[in-house]
Amino acid sequence: MGSKNKLKRFKDNEVFENVFQPSREELVSDDYELKGNWNSTVFKNNQPLVLELGCGKGEYAIGLAKKYPNKNFVGIDIKGARFWRGAKTAIEEGIPNVAFLRTQIELIDYVFAKNEVDEIWITFPDPQIKYKRTKHRMTNETFLKRYKSILKPEGVVNLKTDSEFMHGYTLGLLHGAGHEVLYANHNVYKQEGSPEEVTSIQTYYESQYLEQNKPITYIRFKIK
Repeated sequence: MGSKNKLKRFKDNEVFENVFQPSREELVSDDYELKGNWNSTVFKNNQPLVLELGCGKGEYAIGLAKKYPNKNFVGIDIKGARFWRGAKTAIEEGIPNVAFLRTQIELIDYVFAKNEVDEIWITFPDPQIKYKRTKHRMTNETFLKRYKSILKPEGVVNLKTDSEFMHGYTLGLLHGAGHEVLYANHNVYKQEGSPEEVTSIQTYYESQYLEQNKPITYIRFKIK
């Protein structure tokens, strides 16, 4: 993507009503106006609130929002030029129950309040295979604590990935720490009875993985 294109997207994001871009300073002061108020202020209803972390172009968040009009979705990514596509699609197609937030996932507990979130989706995260990168792995214990702090007591987390490593690492960690694994499958498209929202919505890269016969894995769990 050229720098001209990027600049245009950044400008668009500034005026899109469904895009929110708080500064780091604003968040860590722990005084962010939307914290605890996403449903009342942004969506103006009291429907379940669902997050997609590392949403990329926002394809999954958009797909879920269309499929579940009775839920609210927030796609989160640090790269605003990427999710510009999802935000623009939502505006063009009049999808009112999805918004996009530009921030780092590490700051998620500064953005959402305790018990504010019903469900989290982590779709195709970087598995951070090298040992030095484990602190960035999005299902490590530190991240799970952050998720737990904003999820409702019955809230669930979904991990969908093409990385067998990430799938195995996460399952091992969940079992070892006594979290509740509700469903796990290391090849959802080959297994009968896979959850429909897992197989009916695909990102661009996911469809490419499938063309290469790469298995797509999935885990649904509760953090204890």
